[in-house]
Amino acid sequence: MSLRLASLHIHPIKSLGGFSVQEARITDRGFAHDRRWMLVMGHGTFITQREVPAMACLHCSPLSNGFRVTDIRDGATLDLPWSTDEGEERRAQIWGDTVQVLPASAELSSWFAHRLGIPCRLVFMPDGSHRPVDPTYAIGINSLSDGFPYLIISTASLDELNARIVANGGAAVPMDRFRPNMVIDGGSPFQEDGWKEITIGDTRFALVKPCERCAITTTDQRTGERGKEPLRTLANFRRRQKNTGAVIDFAMNAVALSGDVVRVGDLVTVPMDRGVAT
Repeated sequence: MSLRLASLHIHPIKSLGGFSVQEARITDRGFAHDRRWMLVMGHGTFITQREVPAMACLHCSPLSNGFRVTDIRDGATLDLPWSTDEGEERRAQIWGDTVQVLPASAELSSWFAHRLGIPCRLVFMPDGSHRPVDPTYAIGINSLSDGFPYLIISTASLDELNARIVANGGAAVPMDRFRPNMVIDGGSPFQEDGWKEITIGDTRFALVKPCERCAITTTDQRTGERGKEPLRTLANFRRRQKNTGAVIDFAMNAVALSGDVVRVGDLVTVPMDRGVAT
């Protein structure tokens, strides 16, 4: 069965709602405009839906020269540019990494603080800020994604997960709970686990590490409300042990090896010696 690129997703601000595109440009640290902005506390530590579920209610949509953030609870909006080169560089903390960022204006930051009910600041990662990925798994740099520039999921995997959830009396969960960059159609459930390298159109990706899932997957991406699924069901068949304890895997982290653009509908191929062949 042939594999195709089913959808592409960009999240301009880390942990806020993103949007779908028909094509995406490859850059040195992920798709263009993906996760270059984020919200931080006063001392510079990053904030996500893990700590503030209401961030799920702030959704981004593209404009001709930037993007709009809409609070879907009441329709309030804020327009932002794709990038900025203004402001004095400062440091921000994301997991174990310290990155150089540019702060947005106090006016822009106050909009988010008001909407989320917490003191926070909006910051941007400029091109000169380089954040290496974990060298244990790959060589390259990242944007403000958790660990790697790309996240790949197959629809077959989500279909299998949802079949198990429904069989146990739960409600199916949508793909946006997992916040992927690329969704692949066709093939078998969890086929991506065994892929080492794939080509999408003319672009090559290395799949370098399973994605360990957290409470964000249990957060409704329209209301911010939390439930037990899909982690409850995933724990029954996707749990593994590591030296820091048990983790639950779903989807694969990836880095780009070559290429410029990927497009919805592109053929996905897997080399015979680097995974299950298509």
